Amino acid sequence: MWLGNRREFVRDAIVFASAAAVLGRDGPARAQPSAALRKVGANDRIRVAVVGFHGQGRAHLSGYAALPDTIVTVMCDCDRAVPTMEPVKKTLAEVESRQGFLPEFVQDIRRVLERKDVDVVSIATPNHWHALAAIWAIQAGKDVYVEKPVSHNVWEGRRIVDFARKYNRIVQTGTQSRSMAGMRETLAFLHSGGIGQVTLARGLCYKPRPSIGPQVTTEPPSTVDYDLWLGPAPKKPVTRRRFHYDWHWFWDYGNGDLGNQGIHEMDKARWGLGKNALCQAVISIGGRVGYEDAGETANTQICVFDYGDSQLIFEVRGLPTRDLLGCRIGNIWYGDKGYVVSTNYNSGAAFTPDGQLIRKFQGTGNHFANFIQAVKSRKVSDLTADIEEGHLSSALCHLGNISYRLGRPYTPGAEKELSKEGQEAFSRMVEHLRENKVTHLELLRVGPLLKFDPKAERFIGNPEANALLTREYRKGYEIPSS
Repeated sequence: MWLGNRREFVRDAIVFASAAAVLGRDGPARAQPSAALRKVGANDRIRVAVVGFHGQGRAHLSGYAALPDTIVTVMCDCDRAVPTMEPVKKTLAEVESRQGFLPEFVQDIRRVLERKDVDVVSIATPNHWHALAAIWAIQAGKDVYVEKPVSHNVWEGRRIVDFARKYNRIVQTGTQSRSMAGMRETLAFLHSGGIGQVTLARGLCYKPRPSIGPQVTTEPPSTVDYDLWLGPAPKKPVTRRRFHYDWHWFWDYGNGDLGNQGIHEMDKARWGLGKNALCQAVISIGGRVGYEDAGETANTQICVFDYGDSQLIFEVRGLPTRDLLGCRIGNIWYGDKGYVVSTNYNSGAAFTPDGQLIRKFQGTGNHFANFIQAVKSRKVSDLTADIEEGHLSSALCHLGNISYRLGRPYTPGAEKELSKEGQEAFSRMVEHLRENKVTHLELLRVGPLLKFDPKAERFIGNPEANALLTREYRKGYEIPSS
């Protein structure tokens, strides 16, 4: 027992010593393009820096440490206490066991990007940092794995793609279903005409989300460099009780569940439709209902994306709910010869129109391994989830939220702006709300039907909506122009 405690003490001491050394350095430096990049051979081990490892970043740490051709050399987080948190300590013990050493802790990403012992930057920060961290890393000559959604807004997502192509970097999106054999077989079946012509894809995010509590003004944890945590976001006080994670429900940092869990299902829905561009129009109805708390984003939402020959409907429900065709978090694709249901990241099942099972699909994969394979081959085509795929699916989430944010209180009949299938989804949503004792539908917001140019990635004739395609960036944290 004493030896185990002593080992944890030594580990924590090393971590904090590393942090202190970094924090003592003079001033932040902007990332600059690397003059000479290391050429990685087929047998070389890729050196990885994981940025943000309080939540999903733990999977990055353990995922890379488990691969035979990678080592995690650096771990970075704005909160210097993260390495000593219990769930993280367990992950670090696993990493140390596999590698034989602990990654060095660094608090400032800009210090990470200066290092020559980093080939890859793997990003699991809050959403508002994804694009800037990815672009800075690309400029510094690193290959990048960036978590979903890849962006906080549409414009910056396209900028990541532009920088990835300009600097010839390998950039993977964290939508891991694309590397799962079962999901790839499911989508191949769809695309081969297994259920005929598919004209409707539905994404479901029926994930209970309780209240985060009333709005309160609190200080960020003393171990957090709050200016660095904010990065591109405006400097405002903390108005939530739980500093970590609950940023998801604030527009300055997150994108609601549509852009949190929902992005996985949005990506698969678009993939199933075979669409390699954004939609022609979008409309959203929803609200934050069932409780009053500090959160800003919708916990109940329907988005309808019009592609002309097909449509994508997305449904978010944060209150207790029943499933739809056995699905709560996943996808349903409808064809003229049947439908396909997927309820997780790596499987699917096809049915006849009357519900008779046609075929099942099942199989896993390793998304991190796929990324590293492409890093070594230098072929973007080896990626199962290239950054452009991530941009398009993330952007759909942003477009749905833009319509919602421009919405007005619901009035009877406002749902007629939706398609027939959208109105059916709305009817089910109203029934769901009544089951949760939400009867005042005026609490919902009805967004405008926004026409969109998928080639220019701009709304047509709506300056107010176009303004929400980007944001104002705080000085020192602007998206680079080139």
